Amino acid sequence: MPEMRQCEVAAPSERAQEPGAAREKTFLLAGAESRVLTWIARRVPARVLPDHLTALGVAAAVGIAAAYALSNQSPAWLWVASGLLVMHWLGDSLDGTLARVRGIQRPRYGYYLDHLVDAMATALIGVGLGLSPHMLLATGLVIVIAYLVLSINTYLETSVFGTFSLGYGRFGPTEARIALIAVNAAMALGLGLGIEVLGVHATLLDAVGLAGAATMLVALAVRAARNLRRLAEREPAGTTRLRAAAPR
Repeated sequence: MPEMRQCEVAAPSERAQEPGAAREKTFLLAGAESRVLTWIARRVPARVLPDHLTALGVAAAVGIAAAYALSNQSPAWLWVASGLLVMHWLGDSLDGTLARVRGIQRPRYGYYLDHLVDAMATALIGVGLGLSPHMLLATGLVIVIAYLVLSINTYLETSVFGTFSLGYGRFGPTEARIALIAVNAAMALGLGLGIEVLGVHATLLDAVGLAGAATMLVALAVRAARNLRRLAEREPAGTTRLRAAAPR
């Protein structure tokens, strides 16, 4: 996710003792977000630690899932979900910035913990959306799977290339939260725009979710093809076999 402790180092591997993997941030809001997070981090009370913010992010993710499920009773819960998305951004994004500002980074610990809670939060929010009346559970699970597959590819890139690329294109987790808040507002105001597809009732959120998942998978295919080309250039087919066969 944005500006996280996870960005500081490569994945735990043979590179784990190196100072850190290069960071790539190409999101639309990356620059502004980084400045805002740094400003906030410098004003956080000393008793608040990065792990406290990580816990806040996890608690917010649980709350978001519950709010979406409770929106079956009242659309007002969608406003609650939007507020918790802001809280989730704060906890999820500020922990790493706080550690860097204070000079108390724990790169391997942060890398592991951050990816773990990211996976948990993604699953919680996706399932929560699927349990709401505004998205099919199948759509929520498709989004979760697409996001986790992209995450796995990012971890592999970090291990293989030593570069942690924070996103695919110009649309990252923060931009996704903003889009989701906008859709929540539309749903809360009654703009469900329900449609029937092959006898299945779907909504605006289903359309947005499936379009997002499709975009993620296309981006993955493009990036995987590029990565394989780079690796093939570094390790041409047959090179290892020829070396092994060479006389000593």
